[in-house]
Amino acid sequence: MTDWLVGLMDRLGAPGAGLAIALENLFPPLPSEVILPLSGFTASRGKMQLLDVLVWTTLGSVVGALALYGVGALLGRERTLAIAGKLPLVKISDIEKTEAFFQRHGGKTVFFGRMIPIFRSLISIPAGVERMPLIKFTLLTTAGSAIWNTLFVMAGYLLGEQWELVEAYVGVGTNVVIAIVVLAILVFIGVRLAERRKGKHASRR
Repeated sequence: MTDWLVGLMDRLGAPGAGLAIALENLFPPLPSEVILPLSGFTASRGKMQLLDVLVWTTLGSVVGALALYGVGALLGRERTLAIAGKLPLVKISDIEKTEAFFQRHGGKTVFFGRMIPIFRSLISIPAGVERMPLIKFTLLTTAGSAIWNTLFVMAGYLLGEQWELVEAYVGVGTNVVIAIVVLAILVFIGVRLAERRKGKHASRR
Protein backbone atom coordinates (compact mmCIF):
# COMPACT_ATOMS: atom_id res chain seq x y z
CA MET A 1 0.00 0.00 0.00
CA THR A 2 2.79 2.43 0.84
CA ASP A 3 4.26 2.01 -2.66
CA TRP A 4 0.88 2.95 -4.16
CA LEU A 5 0.61 6.00 -1.89
CA VAL A 6 4.15 7.12 -2.62
CA GLY A 7 3.51 6.76 -6.35
CA LEU A 8 0.28 8.75 -6.07
CA MET A 9 2.00 11.58 -4.22
CA ASP A 10 4.98 11.52 -6.60
CA ARG A 11 2.61 12.00 -9.55
CA LEU A 12 0.10 14.43 -8.03
CA GLY A 13 1.87 15.94 -5.02
CA ALA A 14 -0.27 17.17 -2.13
CA PRO A 15 -3.52 16.73 -4.14
CA GLY A 16 -2.59 13.04 -4.33
CA ALA A 17 -2.57 12.87 -0.54
CA GLY A 18 -5.96 14.57 -0.53
CA LEU A 19 -7.32 12.05 -3.03
CA ALA A 20 -6.05 9.17 -0.90
CA ILE A 21 -7.81 10.58 2.17
CA ALA A 22 -11.05 11.08 0.22
CA LEU A 23 -10.91 7.42 -0.80
CA GLU A 24 -10.15 6.45 2.82
CA ASN A 25 -13.46 7.96 3.85
CA LEU A 26 -15.29 5.83 1.30
CA PHE A 27 -13.21 2.70 1.86
CA PRO A 28 -12.17 2.54 5.55
CA PRO A 29 -9.70 -0.33 4.92
CA LEU A 30 -7.48 2.40 3.46
CA PRO A 31 -6.19 3.69 6.83
CA SER A 32 -5.58 7.38 7.40
CA GLU A 33 -3.11 6.26 10.06
CA VAL A 34 -0.82 5.31 7.16
CA ILE A 35 -1.72 7.97 4.61
CA LEU A 36 -1.31 11.01 6.87
CA PRO A 37 2.05 10.21 8.53
CA LEU A 38 3.47 9.13 5.17
CA SER A 39 2.30 12.44 3.71
CA GLY A 40 4.03 14.28 6.55
CA PHE A 41 7.22 12.30 6.02
CA THR A 42 7.13 13.05 2.29
CA ALA A 43 6.74 16.76 3.09
CA SER A 44 9.72 16.58 5.46
CA ARG A 45 11.85 15.43 2.54
CA GLY A 46 10.90 18.56 0.60
CA LYS A 47 8.79 16.79 -2.01
CA MET A 48 5.63 18.62 -0.91
CA GLN A 49 4.87 21.76 1.07
CA LEU A 50 3.65 20.99 4.59
CA LEU A 51 0.83 23.55 4.43
CA ASP A 52 -0.32 22.13 1.09
CA VAL A 53 -0.49 18.66 2.62
CA LEU A 54 -2.59 19.90 5.54
CA VAL A 55 -4.99 21.78 3.27
CA TRP A 56 -5.39 19.01 0.69
CA THR A 57 -5.82 16.18 3.18
CA THR A 58 -8.46 18.16 5.06
CA LEU A 59 -10.21 18.93 1.78
CA GLY A 60 -10.08 15.23 0.91
CA SER A 61 -11.65 14.35 4.26
CA VAL A 62 -14.50 16.80 3.67
CA VAL A 63 -15.14 15.57 0.11
CA GLY A 64 -15.24 11.94 1.25
CA ALA A 65 -17.52 12.80 4.17
CA LEU A 66 -19.90 14.74 1.92
CA ALA A 67 -20.13 11.74 -0.42
CA LEU A 68 -21.22 9.51 2.49
CA TYR A 69 -23.55 12.24 3.74
CA GLY A 70 -25.17 12.11 0.30
CA VAL A 71 -25.60 8.35 0.61
CA GLY A 72 -27.37 8.82 3.93
CA ALA A 73 -29.57 11.59 2.53
CA LEU A 74 -30.56 9.44 -0.46
CA LEU A 75 -31.27 6.49 1.79
CA GLY A 76 -33.51 8.61 4.02
CA ARG A 77 -35.37 7.81 7.21
CA GLU A 78 -38.12 5.67 5.69
CA ARG A 79 -35.73 3.39 3.82
CA THR A 80 -33.54 3.13 6.90
CA LEU A 81 -36.53 2.06 8.99
CA ALA A 82 -37.62 -0.39 6.29
CA ILE A 83 -34.16 -1.97 6.16
CA ALA A 84 -33.91 -2.06 9.96
CA GLY A 85 -37.32 -3.73 10.20
CA LYS A 86 -36.04 -6.63 8.10
CA LEU A 87 -32.92 -7.19 10.19
CA PRO A 88 -33.05 -9.92 12.83
CA LEU A 89 -32.93 -8.79 16.46
CA VAL A 90 -33.28 -5.11 15.47
CA LYS A 91 -36.33 -3.15 16.61
CA ILE A 92 -37.68 0.04 15.13
CA SER A 93 -37.40 1.48 18.64
CA ASP A 94 -33.62 0.99 18.42
CA ILE A 95 -33.50 3.24 15.35
CA GLU A 96 -35.78 5.78 17.00
CA LYS A 97 -33.51 5.91 20.04
CA THR A 98 -30.52 6.43 17.76
CA GLU A 99 -32.38 9.23 15.99
CA ALA A 100 -33.23 10.89 19.29
CA PHE A 101 -29.58 10.67 20.40
CA PHE A 102 -28.37 12.15 17.11
CA GLN A 103 -30.88 14.98 17.31
CA ARG A 104 -29.60 15.87 20.78
CA HIS A 105 -25.88 15.34 20.22
CA GLY A 106 -25.45 15.32 16.44
CA GLY A 107 -23.00 18.23 16.33
CA LYS A 108 -20.68 16.75 18.97
CA THR A 109 -20.98 13.31 17.39
CA VAL A 110 -19.88 14.55 13.97
CA PHE A 111 -17.05 16.70 15.35
CA PHE A 112 -15.52 14.17 17.76
CA GLY A 113 -16.44 11.23 15.53
CA ARG A 114 -13.97 12.53 12.95
CA MET A 115 -11.23 11.68 15.45
CA ILE A 116 -12.27 8.10 16.19
CA PRO A 117 -11.01 5.28 13.96
CA ILE A 118 -13.74 3.50 11.95
CA PHE A 119 -16.47 5.90 13.13
CA ARG A 120 -14.75 8.85 11.44
CA SER A 121 -16.05 7.57 8.11
CA LEU A 122 -19.34 5.99 9.13
CA ILE A 123 -20.65 8.98 11.12
CA SER A 124 -21.40 10.85 7.89
CA ILE A 125 -24.19 8.42 6.93
CA PRO A 126 -26.52 9.02 9.93
CA ALA A 127 -25.84 12.74 9.54
CA GLY A 128 -27.21 12.46 6.00
CA VAL A 129 -30.15 10.30 7.07
CA GLU A 130 -31.09 12.89 9.71
CA ARG A 131 -30.52 15.70 7.20
CA MET A 132 -28.21 17.66 9.46
CA PRO A 133 -27.91 21.15 7.92
CA LEU A 134 -25.25 20.81 5.23
CA ILE A 135 -23.32 23.93 6.23
CA LYS A 136 -23.20 22.81 9.86
CA PHE A 137 -22.10 19.32 8.85
CA THR A 138 -19.39 20.68 6.56
CA LEU A 139 -18.02 23.07 9.18
CA LEU A 140 -17.94 20.42 11.93
CA THR A 141 -16.38 17.88 9.59
CA THR A 142 -13.75 20.38 8.45
CA ALA A 143 -12.85 21.31 12.04
CA GLY A 144 -12.66 17.73 13.30
CA SER A 145 -10.77 16.52 10.23
CA ALA A 146 -8.31 19.41 10.40
CA ILE A 147 -7.38 18.49 13.98
CA TRP A 148 -7.05 14.76 13.22
CA ASN A 149 -5.10 15.31 10.00
CA THR A 150 -2.76 17.90 11.48
CA LEU A 151 -1.81 15.62 14.39
CA PHE A 152 -0.92 12.72 12.11
CA VAL A 153 0.73 14.72 9.35
CA MET A 154 2.89 16.57 11.89
CA ALA A 155 3.78 13.29 13.60
CA GLY A 156 5.04 11.90 10.29
CA TYR A 157 6.81 15.17 9.52
CA LEU A 158 8.64 15.22 12.86
CA LEU A 159 9.40 11.49 13.06
CA GLY A 160 10.86 11.39 9.55
CA GLU A 161 12.13 7.91 8.67
CA GLN A 162 10.38 6.54 11.76
CA TRP A 163 6.91 7.68 10.61
CA GLU A 164 5.65 4.08 10.74
CA LEU A 165 5.74 4.30 14.56
CA VAL A 166 2.53 6.34 14.29
CA GLU A 167 0.71 3.50 12.58
CA ALA A 168 1.99 1.00 15.15
CA TYR A 169 0.75 2.98 18.17
CA VAL A 170 -2.55 4.03 16.63
CA GLY A 171 -3.15 0.47 15.47
CA VAL A 172 -3.41 -0.54 19.12
CA GLY A 173 -6.10 2.10 19.69
CA THR A 174 -7.97 0.99 16.58
CA ASN A 175 -7.97 -2.61 17.81
CA VAL A 176 -9.39 -1.44 21.14
CA VAL A 177 -12.20 0.39 19.34
CA ILE A 178 -12.95 -2.70 17.26
CA ALA A 179 -12.98 -4.88 20.38
CA ILE A 180 -15.42 -2.51 22.11
CA VAL A 181 -17.71 -2.50 19.07
CA VAL A 182 -17.68 -6.30 18.84
CA LEU A 183 -18.39 -6.59 22.57
CA ALA A 184 -21.27 -4.11 22.28
CA ILE A 185 -22.74 -6.11 19.39
CA LEU A 186 -22.48 -9.35 21.35
CA VAL A 187 -24.16 -7.76 24.37
CA PHE A 188 -26.91 -6.37 22.13
CA ILE A 189 -27.54 -9.80 20.58
CA GLY A 190 -27.55 -11.43 24.01
CA VAL A 191 -30.10 -8.94 25.36
CA ARG A 192 -32.35 -9.37 22.31
CA LEU A 193 -32.25 -13.18 22.53
CA ALA A 194 -33.06 -13.03 26.24
CA GLU A 195 -36.02 -10.73 25.50
CA ARG A 196 -37.29 -13.17 22.87
CA ARG A 197 -37.12 -16.09 25.28
CA LYS A 198 -39.02 -14.13 27.94
CA GLY A 199 -41.64 -13.17 25.36
CA LYS A 200 -42.14 -16.80 24.32
CA HIS A 201 -42.47 -17.96 27.94
CA ALA A 202 -44.97 -15.18 28.69
CA SER A 203 -47.11 -16.09 25.65
CA ARG A 204 -47.32 -19.75 26.71
CA ARG A 205 -48.75 -18.89 30.14
